[in-house]
Amino acid sequence: MADTLLDDVAGLLRETADRIVLPSFRHLDAADVIEKAPGELVTVADRRAEEAITAGLRRLRPNSLVVGEEAVAEDPSLLRHLRSSGDVWLVDPIDGTANFAAGQRPFALMISLLSGGEPVAGWIFDPLAETLATGWLETGVHLDGRPLRLPTEAPSLGSLRGAAMTRFLPPSSRRTVEAGGARVGELLPGQHCAGREYLDLLTGAQQFVIFWRTLPWDHGPGTLLVRAAGGVARRFDGTDYHPADTEHGLLVAINDQVWHTVHETLLPTPPSPPPPPPPS
Repeated sequence: MADTLLDDVAGLLRETADRIVLPSFRHLDAADVIEKAPGELVTVADRRAEEAITAGLRRLRPNSLVVGEEAVAEDPSLLRHLRSSGDVWLVDPIDGTANFAAGQRPFALMISLLSGGEPVAGWIFDPLAETLATGWLETGVHLDGRPLRLPTEAPSLGSLRGAAMTRFLPPSSRRTVEAGGARVGELLPGQHCAGREYLDLLTGAQQFVIFWRTLPWDHGPGTLLVRAAGGVARRFDGTDYHPADTEHGLLVAINDQVWHTVHETLLPTPPSPPPPPPPS
């Protein structure tokens, strides 16, 4: 089963996109879109796609658990399974729902597989661009069927291109990132679709991306694929990202050197704590 799992899950994503997601794109009525939380939209297509993907994944691995974005909205306790010892699927049925609901691109369908509490495989599919990334952490990534390895060399600071979701950053961090942005080649505002940001890292369209919000379904698949291709995905403090983490802040880059260059240029360094008072 492991030999065909990448293709089987990719086929499930393509089928779900063709049967549910794309027929709904630009054909949603007002009643088909609701606000499940302040600023967070969900559509009937999100829910139907998650149901279809969940059923398909359970057929592929009957003893596995599925943690989907929309299921978690109904039952947040499902997140405890991200550290479980068995196989757990993490599903984002439509990443970039705000774009999708507005009839805009990009949006993506995303899945990652955790085994023994650690991410081991990932899938991202952009159905409009027909871009598909799949990969095992141990064996690497395929992009549209071709093996992919991210470059080990680092462009000059003035040539770096990347995105920062500055609207979510705390004000002091936002000012620091925006000021440092003048030193890189191009600092982009983001596309409201984490899946597309990760695909753009893999395709070479950008070399880094900075996120503040780190919901597991937004970043579990992409961080796995970037790492499997030779890149890095770390918190602002330099610790490796895990989908079960609840802290904010994530910097993803095509290699270690780019990560450190971007971190030094764009991210604030917290001040050192004051020394303890001398003993009296």
